[in-house]
Amino acid sequence: MARYTGPVCRLCRRERTKLFLKGHRCDTSKCPVSGDPNDRGKRAFPPGEHGRDRVRQGSEYLTQLREKQKARRIYGVLERQFVNLYEEASRQQGITGENLLRMLELRLDNVVFRAGWASSRSQARQLVNHGHLCVNGKRVTIPSYRLRSGDLVALSEPAKSLALVRHNADTLDRQVPAWLELNGSGPSVTVLRAPERADMDESIREQLIVELYSK
Repeated sequence: MARYTGPVCRLCRRERTKLFLKGHRCDTSKCPVSGDPNDRGKRAFPPGEHGRDRVRQGSEYLTQLREKQKARRIYGVLERQFVNLYEEASRQQGITGENLLRMLELRLDNVVFRAGWASSRSQARQLVNHGHLCVNGKRVTIPSYRLRSGDLVALSEPAKSLALVRHNADTLDRQVPAWLELNGSGPSVTVLRAPERADMDESIREQLIVELYSK
């Protein structure tokens, strides 16, 4: 199974914005993007040997490319997967960009992240891979599994006692989106409906992605 295994902080530095890829660290002073770049240890400049001196040439293509890369990295999707999702979104009725974001939001690993059981999407992906999640009573180990309205996502019995899950539930101040319903004290969530654009709080300009792939 292909996935990015390199340092994730350099991805935030490349996009020059916080992508929240490292859980709790992103909310601390250790985040290289949030601090003063003049402080020792801060690297709020693009990665690479010439990162400090790199001059970004403003162009329409570069803006579109960076927006696509930002969306890919936020959701942890590789290029081939992202292209396949875009092609499927373009065949659906409605606005292509919103269809694309909707499919990304309905991924199982993203729902686990939204429910507050994981501090990052990579951590949510690991929980799914290890068999800690059940969908409608059946164990699912595919992070990209796409949920539908009415699906019930629950933690497995062993997962409910995991220190990691309990710590996240107690410390994460994350509001569950309106298209999800948290059941009881939090061991399960129900997908009430497909998310609308107003429900997606990610700062992604999906129209730029559509323009990039439409060329």
